[in-house]
Amino acid sequence: QVKVAESGGGPVQAGGSLRLSCVISGDIYKINDVSWYRRAPGKQREVVASLSSGGMVNYIESVKGRFTISRDHAKNTVFLAINTLNHEDTAVYFCNAAVPVSPHYEYNYWGHGTQVTVSS
Repeated sequence: QVKVAESGGGPVQAGGSLRLSCVISGDIYKINDVSWYRRAPGKQREVVASLSSGGMVNYIESVKGRFTISRDHAKNTVFLAINTLNHEDTAVYFCNAAVPVSPHYEYNYWGHGTQVTVSS
């Protein structure tokens, strides 16, 4: 059983900062790629940042320079530092972790999300 739990969301004023955390726990010997997604009101879920097990990082254009994804391998924790928040960043943020379940397959586990609300 693998669990993914996000935290760190909340209300924040425009221009402010937050640091989201994602703890991946359970029967794990390795975590492959990790990603942060978000679902804004009335929109589909989109990936905002991803980090491979080898350290490759990708961001969507709208968050480049403001979002930073990182991970603590020893603690099976993934972070998303968000700076200079704007109203378009209001969304539920989800963590996704790809965990090997056999030598040739991995399964993507999701958390329940953490709400970020940006106000004026």
